[in-house]
Amino acid sequence: MNKIKKSLMAAAILVGTCVAPMAALQSFGQELTDASGNAVSDNATQQKAGGGFYDIVFGSGLVGTMLWFVLFGDGAFVIYFAIDSAIMIKPEKLMPKKLMDQVQSAMAEGDIVKAMQACESSPSAMSSIVMAAFQHVEEGFDVIQEAVTAASDLEQEKIQQRLNWISVCGNLGPSCGLLGTVQGMILTFQALASGGAGDAAALANSIGQALWTTAGGLIVSIPAVTIFYVLRNKANRLVLRMTAVTMELLNGLRQVSVDPGAEAVEELQPVEA
Repeated sequence: MNKIKKSLMAAAILVGTCVAPMAALQSFGQELTDASGNAVSDNATQQKAGGGFYDIVFGSGLVGTMLWFVLFGDGAFVIYFAIDSAIMIKPEKLMPKKLMDQVQSAMAEGDIVKAMQACESSPSAMSSIVMAAFQHVEEGFDVIQEAVTAASDLEQEKIQQRLNWISVCGNLGPSCGLLGTVQGMILTFQALASGGAGDAAALANSIGQALWTTAGGLIVSIPAVTIFYVLRNKANRLVLRMTAVTMELLNGLRQVSVDPGAEAVEELQPVEA
C-alpha cells in the first residue's frame, strides 16, 4: 500500500514537473520584451523558436526524442527514490519511540529478556542494533561495543544502498543530456556538409534543440545530487544517534566481566565429603 502511495505521488510530481516547463517555454516563445520592458508578440520569433517544448522534444530526431523520454524516466525515478528515502529516513521509522520506552523500562528493571522481546516485536534499525548487543551480553562490554559498531555499520550500508539509486539517477541525467547534445551537433554538421549552410535559422534551431537536452539533464541532476547528500547526511546523523543511544542503554553492562576459565575451575574443584 505504501509503495502504491509513493508511486502515485511520484507520478503526480512528474506530471507537474513536465507541465510547468512546457507552459514556461510556450510563453517564452510567444512573448518578448522590447527596449522599454513591454511584452510584445512576434510571430516570426515563434516560427524560429519551433513552437515550444513539444517541438524541442519531438523535433530533435529519433535518438533525441528517445533521450528526452529517458530523461523524463530518470526524473521520475529520482522523485520516486527521493520520496521513498525521505519516508524511510525518519527518527520514528529507524528508532520508534515505543521501542525506546520499552527497552529503557526493561533495562531499568535489569530484565534483558524483556528488552529482547520488545526488539523482536518492533523490527527496525534500532532494534537490530540493540539485539546485536544483547546477543553478546555474556561476552563482556568490549565485545558488546564491537557488536554494536558492526550492526550500526550494517544498517548504515542498508540505507546507503537505497540512497545510491538517487545518486545513479543524478549522474545519468547529464550523461544522457550530453549524448543528446552530441547527437544534435552531429546532425547539424552533417547538414552543413551537405550544403545546408544557407539556412542559418534552421541551423540555429537544430543547435538549440541539441543544447536543450543538456539543460534537461542538468535540471534532473542538480536536484538529485542535492537530495542525495541531504538524505545521506541525515541518515548518518541518525545512525550515529542510534549507536550513542544504544551504548547509553547498555552502560549498565560495563561492569560485566567474563572469566572463561571459571567453569573449568569449578569442575576441577574437589567435592568435599
